[in-house]
Amino acid sequence: MKALKKLTSFAVGIFMCFTLSASLNATAQDHPKGKPWPAPEAAAKAKNPVKADEGSLKEGKDLYAQHCKSCHGAKGKGDGPKAEKLDISSGDFTGTDFVKESDGAVYWKITEGRKPMPSFKEKLGDQERWQVVNYLRSLAK
Repeated sequence: MKALKKLTSFAVGIFMCFTLSASLNATAQDHPKGKPWPAPEAAAKAKNPVKADEGSLKEGKDLYAQHCKSCHGAKGKGDGPKAEKLDISSGDFTGTDFVKESDGAVYWKITEGRKPMPSFKEKLGDQERWQVVNYLRSLAK
C-alpha cells in the first residue's frame, strides 16, 4: 500500500511539474494569429533608407523597449507581460513568417497599426520607425 501511495504521489508531482512548466512557457504564440495582415504592394516595396549600423540598432532597441517590448517581449518572441491579455498573438519577430516580410511591409505595419497594436504614425518619426525595423531584423539573427 505504501508503494502505491508513493507511486501515486510521484505521478501527481510529475503531472503538476509538467502543467506548471507548460503554463510558464505559454506565450502569446498560444493565441490565434489573427487575420492575415498584408501590406499594400507599394508599401511592401519601400526600401529602408536608414542604414542598420550600430547607432541605428541602439536607437531602434531603445524605441522598441519603450513602445513594443511590453507585448512583443524582450527578445521579440511575442511573450511580453501584456501579451497574454491579448486575443491574438502579438507575433514572433524571430520566426520565418516575420523574416519573409519586407522592411517596407514591417514599416507600414508599425506606421498604421491594427488592433490591438496602435499606430505609431504620430508617436514616432519616419526615421525612428525605420530604426525599429532595423532592430527587429537583428532579433532574427
